Amino acid sequence: MKFNVSSKALYSATSAVSKVINSKNALSILDNFHIKIEGNTLTITGSDQENALTARLEVTGVKGEGSFCLGARRLVELLKELPDQGMEVKINEETLEVQLSYSSGHYSFVGIPGDQYPQFQADTRTEPIVFSIATEQMIAGLDNTMFAVSNDEYRQIMQGVLMDVNPDSITFVATDTRKLVRYIDRRTAPGVKGACVIPSKPSNVIKTVFAKEETLNITMNASNAVIESKNFTFQCTFLNGNYPDYNRVIPKNNTQVLTVDRLSFLNAVRRVGLFVEVDGGLEKFRITSESMLLKSNDPSLCTSAREQVPCSFTGTELTIGFSANYLVEILTTLQGADVIVNLGDAGRPGVFRPGKEPENTELVMLLMPMTVGDF
Repeated sequence: MKFNVSSKALYSATSAVSKVINSKNALSILDNFHIKIEGNTLTITGSDQENALTARLEVTGVKGEGSFCLGARRLVELLKELPDQGMEVKINEETLEVQLSYSSGHYSFVGIPGDQYPQFQADTRTEPIVFSIATEQMIAGLDNTMFAVSNDEYRQIMQGVLMDVNPDSITFVATDTRKLVRYIDRRTAPGVKGACVIPSKPSNVIKTVFAKEETLNITMNASNAVIESKNFTFQCTFLNGNYPDYNRVIPKNNTQVLTVDRLSFLNAVRRVGLFVEVDGGLEKFRITSESMLLKSNDPSLCTSAREQVPCSFTGTELTIGFSANYLVEILTTLQGADVIVNLGDAGRPGVFRPGKEPENTELVMLLMPMTVGDF
């Protein structure tokens, strides 16, 4: 077998596929790419047993068809160092010696039979749900929610992003019980109903690998899904379990409304947050009709900070506390000039929203308060 391919195109494909391969694998065969030649199409697959990513690219000068496995790390590192030029790849079908040649270089690898590579099995227990979504909308849903994913191993169902598919919208949700994010996108009408929880690793793969693709075609089964675009196919496994009722925990009667410039608020929280106690992270806020006073202190180091930020507040004077780190995550993820915070009292969570958001989208971020003693 042989074929010709651009070194840049081959590097782009192998680099993308390598993102799904673990640094350490229980099965040594998973340290390899599965490479298949069929017609003028070259497919490159990587897997970690739970997920599998396949890239497709067109090649020329093809002679023969078949498949083989090749060490992923060495191939990616070699291609990374090569200039953009045409290459010829020859595979001895008997010995599986792989020779990569170009005008001024020649490299030789030893392959492994392709039939030894494990195949991803789709879950066929239920009728699949099929729909399409613009890649930009899928990535926006993940970007707005992934920071709130839990890392608690005892709450595995929360270690991913819930994608709740409805006939007229798609809702993305993440929570770690201290913060919760719900992002509703009504720009897509899937026409079907279903739900899944996408783990963090597949979510990151979707964000990075599919960023330049236009549309994602998704076939959702009971425990896994196939996500396909023009150049890639991603087979991912979901987290199993019952996700919490996210709508129930979002307060409906937080009637006091705080409006503040997002960057001014964010920068003040960061500065004052440098002086919080390391273990607690409490930052205190006293909010009045026209200004907000931020305070923090660390008695063990005899340090303190205070700063005032102008704001608009429709409510009675309120003192409340939040984790400085969580607040920075929320204000960094929110976009736009202003942020709107709906508050109840010192014991109720704050509900954060952007002052302005794209049409037919709705973003809500909930943050649990911390107990404030002396202000």
